[in-house]
This record gives sequence, C-alpha cells and structure tokens, in this order.
Amino acid sequence: MSETVAPQSETSARRGRGDRAGAAARRAARTGGGAGPAQPYIHRKIKVYEVLDEEGLALVEKNADTVLEEVGIIFRDDAEALDLWKKAGADVKGERVRFPKGLCRSLLKTAPQTFTQYARNAERSVQIGGDATVFAPVYGPPFVRDLDGNRRYATIEDFRNFVKLSYLAPSMHHSGGTVCEPVDVPVNKRHLDMIYSHLRYSDKPFMGSVTAPERAEDTVAMAKIVFGDNFVEKNTVITSLINANSPMVFDETMLGALKVYSRHNQACIVTPFILAGAMSPVTVAGTLTQILAEVLAGASFTQLIRPGAPVLFGTFASSISMQSGAPTFGTPEPSLVSYGAAQLARRLGLPFRTGGSLCASKLADAQAAYESANTLNSTILAGTNFVLHAAGWLEGGLVSGYDKFVMDADQLGMQQRFCEGVDLSENGQAMDAIREVGPGSHYLGCAHTQANFQSAFYRSTIADNNSYEQWLAEGEKDARQRANALCRRWLESYEAPAIDPGIDDGLKDFIARKKESMPDAFT
Repeated sequence: MSETVAPQSETSARRGRGDRAGAAARRAARTGGGAGPAQPYIHRKIKVYEVLDEEGLALVEKNADTVLEEVGIIFRDDAEALDLWKKAGADVKGERVRFPKGLCRSLLKTAPQTFTQYARNAERSVQIGGDATVFAPVYGPPFVRDLDGNRRYATIEDFRNFVKLSYLAPSMHHSGGTVCEPVDVPVNKRHLDMIYSHLRYSDKPFMGSVTAPERAEDTVAMAKIVFGDNFVEKNTVITSLINANSPMVFDETMLGALKVYSRHNQACIVTPFILAGAMSPVTVAGTLTQILAEVLAGASFTQLIRPGAPVLFGTFASSISMQSGAPTFGTPEPSLVSYGAAQLARRLGLPFRTGGSLCASKLADAQAAYESANTLNSTILAGTNFVLHAAGWLEGGLVSGYDKFVMDADQLGMQQRFCEGVDLSENGQAMDAIREVGPGSHYLGCAHTQANFQSAFYRSTIADNNSYEQWLAEGEKDARQRANALCRRWLESYEAPAIDPGIDDGLKDFIARKKESMPDAFT
C-alpha cells in the first residue's frame, strides 16, 4: 500500500525507465498469470429502471393482442405446429395463425417464472429468472479478430479458445453456444465438436445447437451421456436460442429445434431478431408491440409441446442507419426497447433475455467501448436475467474478438460488483473508521481501511491508473494491448476441468458414430 500512496516523482525516480524486469514483475503481480476465482451468478440488489407506466404497458399489450388477432403470425413449413394451433383454438389459414385474445397468455400460465439450469459442475449451476442475472458470451459470428490482429474465418480451435476464455473469465457464468462458427468443420458435423467443447473444456452451463432438429436431438443425446437420461427429462441442462424470423414469422428450422428442446424439458429463449426500421417499425412503441406479439406466439407454442417447459422472453433489437441500412448499436432507442421489453416480460412472468456488450466497431477501440458500455448498462438496469453476447462481440455480430472478449469480461466484473448494491452492514457503515480518523486527518492508515483495502474497490484487469512515468516504463500500452497480453496469459494458464473418463469416452464414441453415419457437407 505504501507504493500506491508514494509521490509519483519519487516512485519514478526510484525505478527509472530502464527497470523493465521490475516493471514486469509488478505488472504480473497486478494482473496475475491466469484468471481469478469464478464468481457465482448475480443476485441483483439494485432496483430495475422502468420507462413505461401502467398506461403505456397496457397500450402495448392491447396493440400486441390486436396484432395476434388481426394480423397473425406465420408458422412456416410446419404442419404439426399448424395442427396444434388449430386444436388449441387458433384460426389457421394456410400457414398464418391468428390467435383469439388471451389464448397465448392462458397457455403461458404453465411456464415457470424461474428455473435452474444445471451445469456439469453443480457449483456452476445458475438460476434463470427472478432477481438473477447470468452472463453468457458472444454468439454466432463467422469471423474472429485473432490475437495477431487478423480478421479471418473462425476455426474449431478458435471455438475451443473462446470456450476456454468463458470458463476462465471470473464473471462469466455460462459457456454460451455458438461462440464463433468453426467453418473448417463440415456444416452437418460441426455441432458435435461444438457441444463436445462446451462439455469437455468447461463445466459451466451451455447452449444447444438449433441449426436443424436432428442437431438439437444430438445435443440432448450428448447431455444425457453426461447427466443421465432421467435427469435431463426432469431438469433443465440446456438453453437454446430460438429466433423469430421477424417480422412475424417462425420458420421450420427454429420451430423444429424448439419442439425438440421443449419436449425434453430444455429451455428455449424465444427471441425476435429485429433491426428496427427494417424488421419492425421505426418507433419504440411499434417495435415493442411487434416483439410482444412474436414472443407471445413463440413462447406459448412451447407450452403446447410440453406444459411446464422452461421458456424465456427474449429480444434482440437494434436500430439501423437510415442512410446506409447498416445496424447501429449503443444508441438510445434500443435501450428504451430493452427497458420496455423487460417490463413486459415481468408482467408475463417469464425470465428475460436481452443485450450484452454490442457494438458496430471493427476493432476493440473507443467506438467499441462506448457502444458496448451503453448497451451493457441498459441491460443491467433493465433487470435482464440472461445476458447473451456479454463479451467478445464486434462488427455488428460478424466477429468474435479475442481482445474485446477480455476487455468486456473486465466490465462484467464491474457490473457484478455494481449489482451487489450498497453494503449497509456494520462494516459497510464504517462508523469505526469515521470515529478513528476524526476531522482533518485521512483514512489511508486507519484500521478499517487496512482491513478492507484489498476488496474495497473493484480492481480492473485492463485499465492503467498509474503515473505517466510508470506507463512509459511499462511500454506505453493502450487498453487493447493490455487485453491482448492478458488473453494470452489466460489461454496459456488454462487447465481443463476434470471429467469422468467413462463419460468422456461415451461422448467421443457418440460423436465418432454420428460422423461416420453421414458424408461431409459444407453447405
């Protein structure tokens, strides 16, 4: 602590620019070779921020009911879905389904308000819903921005690396799903390697494949090898992302995966994927109306498949540039959509998913930081339960960035601390410190400070708060360079979590048999 409070000029004089070895040692002591201990999922102790009053919420709900009843939702190329809706009392004409007022809400009464997603390591299991917030990594990019600064197609090695980073990041509670798309593996087989990576290189909860119903079935089968058939059927060990093809369409691929997971009691995040102005109206209220209508239709369909199956109210809403048509992030309107959608989800009694660390920037630069911070802050204040894309997102979701991942993970640690709220315990009140110090002195050496100095304030793994002279001595590195070095140390320090050899052999055998049963396909 004495080094921290020493005058900067004296500190600089003692060390000098030539003391590179000493600087490296101090830097290693600050950041560590590997990641810190894993943090449990968040129990928020802060209030949510709400943008709609009762009148506004009732208006959006009324408009959504009108959309469902008069406009309808298309369930494309799925005869089973259309038949189930007809039997449930919906008006089905062709592939368009119109819903009597109250039908979807009535069906959703069987959906759980909260549920547990169990992890391979029971200590890593997470609560979805209620006051819980769970951070999950970036999902879906076909490209990566690697540690050498190259933008290239993602490989299975990249996929494994991002799984490892998610496992190592202390404030990442979930392993996620398609953390990047490994294009060097055949399309019809890559899901096997991806699910295996989540199950072998991490012991946190994970997301299942949704690119075809049979791939969802493979995910469930692999989960049963790890958790047991009976456990999987009675508990939730997989979360899956089911996107609406906005506006107001669910296609056969998403419906097929939804049916598989719901039948096996696994969770679906029903998420309208919206770029406002292109896939929804340009207004916040209009977008919220469409989101609610799409979620009501998709989420209630899970209950037709299996009453009680866990389902989340999801939304991914961004705006577009009205000049270029490109998606934009970190702007006010999508934040207002997130706040409003979170309120609507709470009124439905469903867990809520949105947000993350979203940006349009091509690099982990100032634009990326500002846009990601704006998105993440509104995500937290909305009371989001499941935060997808919490770390690693670049270029509007086209790129998973190594440096960006580590920078975002640092911000997740700050948000975790923020969600703890104000400590009002005896230690938090600090009355003993105020009495000891009294007027006109300082708190640096008092007993309370000495007892709390290591944990009193969040300590960033990325930010440089030292003197200019010390920054010079340590190589004049910016935040991206420091994140790059930390990412390399994390990967170098990685050790795989233990797994029962028999389970591992069972997974490998299943994968081998599945791969042998079909020729490679890259389209």
